Amino acid sequence: MQFTETKISGVLIVAPDVFTDARGVFAVAWKPDEFAARGLDTRISQGSLAQTHQRGSIRGLHFQAAPFEETKIIRAVKGGVFDVAVDLRRDSPTYLQWVGAELTAGNRRIMYIPAGCAHGYQTLEDETEVFYFVSAPYSPPHQRGVRWDDPAFGVEWPLGPPTAIHERDATYPDYQPGA
Repeated sequence: MQFTETKISGVLIVAPDVFTDARGVFAVAWKPDEFAARGLDTRISQGSLAQTHQRGSIRGLHFQAAPFEETKIIRAVKGGVFDVAVDLRRDSPTYLQWVGAELTAGNRRIMYIPAGCAHGYQTLEDETEVFYFVSAPYSPPHQRGVRWDDPAFGVEWPLGPPTAIHERDATYPDYQPGA
């Protein structure tokens, strides 16, 4: 596996080892020892699959509050997404910055997002499916989010405003740094 750092500390793009022969493709998608060797969280509390019907839809930006903060490991298994992490860790040198990467079924890349970052994505194709692991169980009272177009972050979504978005994600209030 190849681990590539991004401008946000702890957010990584991981390219799996891929083996091709006459039968097709085999990719090693999860090697906890390689993640652990880099000091990364390898706990998996839940695996989830999200299918989004319409190109341009946005899911997020989501995170969970303490004590249920979660590390996420994301991969598109059908179609593709522009995957985004926003650094909400107040002690981080990249606090309030964001990073995005294209994850597709074809490129097989994974985004590793540490606890303390919000996560979301915009679908690049119709009928996109995203599979992700999280390190903490989902806790409805600890569910939080920031708005997809909050000026505090300035995320540049490649397809512009969403074609579809959940009302909750569209109506989060402006983020208040230091609040």
